[in-house]
Amino acid sequence: MIQRAMVAGVERFFIPAIDSTYTDGMRELKKNYPEKVFLMTGLHPTHVKENHIQELQHVREQLSTGDYIAIGEIGVDLYWDSSTREIQMQAFHQQIEWALEYELPIVIHCRDAFEEVFEVLEAHQEKGLTGIFHCFTGTLEHAQLAIKYGMKLGIGGVVTFKNGKIDQFLNQIDIQHVVLETDAPYLAPSPYRGKRNESAYLSKVAQKVAEIYELDIKEVARITTLNSREVFHV
Repeated sequence: MIQRAMVAGVERFFIPAIDSTYTDGMRELKKNYPEKVFLMTGLHPTHVKENHIQELQHVREQLSTGDYIAIGEIGVDLYWDSSTREIQMQAFHQQIEWALEYELPIVIHCRDAFEEVFEVLEAHQEKGLTGIFHCFTGTLEHAQLAIKYGMKLGIGGVVTFKNGKIDQFLNQIDIQHVVLETDAPYLAPSPYRGKRNESAYLSKVAQKVAEIYELDIKEVARITTLNSREVFHV
């Protein structure tokens, strides 16, 4: 999959954390592609469970190694389980504090929880927080709020969907606030919708974004790559 992506022109792979059970596999991937793969640490909101204190301690321990370029995916997900809302928000707060302490960007996961995510971000406004609002699927107003709180918009396969809606207003957002992503193995762009997504399909996202902004695809690639470097510093 990585070979196919590199043939398609994808040069850097940013791997989000989920919980402690994924750490060894992620580190192995980094070992195999040291110049291409960049790791995040963090506790994904769908994995904030009864053991979240121990899981957060694992994140803290990983941060101390200095091997990570961001904290993510973190945030709030009320689609799968709304009963953990409060501890999800607590975990989100805590990991933002660590991001500020270590001067790292964050990568936000938000599903059915814009109000909760923005409530947490509001509490950390003007502290210099930066990051990416991953898999952005909100409204123009949500986009403007995310940018206000220091986030760039992660635009992936949804932008190619007929009912995705973000294609209807994205050109009202300056492209300097946009980064491209795949969310592989999920949310494959058209014409692969419903199939297993992979990083090589990033070109389909870039193509759609180029159409929306009426720019050459190479210019979209150049600008959004610079935007990602601004966030991750790699």
